Amino acid sequence: MNKQEISIFWFRRDLRLEDNVGLFFALESNWPVVPLFIFDEAILDSLPKNDPRVGFIHESLSKINQQLADIGSSILIKKGKTLEVWQKLIEEFDIKEVFFNKDYEPYAIKRDLAICEVLKSNKISYCSYKDQVIFEEKEITKSDGLPYTVYTPYKNKWLEKYNAIAPVVEYDTKDRFSHFHKGEFLFPTLEAIGFEESSIKVMPHNLKHVGNYHETRDFPALDSTSHLSPHLRFGTVSIRKLVNWAVRKNEVFLSELIWREFFMQIMFSFPKVVSNNFKSAYDGIQWRNDEADFRRWCSGTTGYPMVDAGMRELNATGYMHNRVRMVVASFLCKHLLINWQWGEAYFAEKLLDFELSANVGNWQWAAGTGCDAAPYFRVFNPEIQQKKFDEKGIYIRKWIPEFDLGYGEPMVEHAFARDRAISTYKAGILK
Repeated sequence: MNKQEISIFWFRRDLRLEDNVGLFFALESNWPVVPLFIFDEAILDSLPKNDPRVGFIHESLSKINQQLADIGSSILIKKGKTLEVWQKLIEEFDIKEVFFNKDYEPYAIKRDLAICEVLKSNKISYCSYKDQVIFEEKEITKSDGLPYTVYTPYKNKWLEKYNAIAPVVEYDTKDRFSHFHKGEFLFPTLEAIGFEESSIKVMPHNLKHVGNYHETRDFPALDSTSHLSPHLRFGTVSIRKLVNWAVRKNEVFLSELIWREFFMQIMFSFPKVVSNNFKSAYDGIQWRNDEADFRRWCSGTTGYPMVDAGMRELNATGYMHNRVRMVVASFLCKHLLINWQWGEAYFAEKLLDFELSANVGNWQWAAGTGCDAAPYFRVFNPEIQQKKFDEKGIYIRKWIPEFDLGYGEPMVEHAFARDRAISTYKAGILK
């Protein structure tokens, strides 16, 4: 029996049909294109059954499948160990070409190398493309070819390079949809994948506030941020469309998008940062790592309203306002002297927008141990942060309903904690 001759486009963190680089080129193939998504058990097995991110992926894939149904096509969903899934696909179909967009995280790089070896051994051609960033790992470098480790010169070079090609080309895939395979694959329910609905949902992104982002972004009660980060993480929006738009609308908002690419290239160039300090001199810090203190931080019961409101927001919604993230991270590392890795792991478990490079980069920034980080002697005062950015307590009361009933005492006094942090860091820095 002859197997069907096809090309495959492998969706990963690019869950959209529009302006998708790898898909654009896949649809130039000589064979009908089967869109594929694999629920990777190596990732899923460590997640709770009601993980909202899996629900969001499933929902996004369902939207893609509905779009494909309009043209008589569908998406092929598989679940399993990625390598084994590909081996079975090779047995099931006569695969001529495979297309996918690059992923720069350490696990993904290792996975993709293994898959490419299997494809190569079966004489299947494959092509990978830059899609989730404007500039990838080796495109923005110093004059000597080495990666930047300080944000501002990286940003300046990034902008210089962007301005030379602006606007970035967007890839219109719609006129190529006739190249998708015709037929209907079974679309599995969330339960069939082994998961269940979560009460926590990813909010739609909203760009209406971005025009005055620079004026409002630090005030959590205004809820004036874009909620774009989970959509960027899973690729339901195009970074090219977004950057071309942000360049015209708001420079500070654009800077946040450039920070994302900065942290990605740091992780690619210095993979040790996943589990180690970028600045090795800080390896000698003697963290307290008190588990009872950590549990109070996790549950939002530290006695510092800005910290507690942030942690309660995170636990309830999977979101936390960026200004508040800085406050809670500084508090954990500096006030409680708990290793940033504990906080990074907790955020990785809870954040809807969890992105390894940004999570590690931002936690090391807060701890003072990362590249271009806040200096170790900079210790956020949560009470001053509250007065500056939530003066009327609107954000705090939203997440701490008992606030006006006489809120509890802080678990540690700020001046004492600050002095302890500075002396501990000073003593721990390796000469």
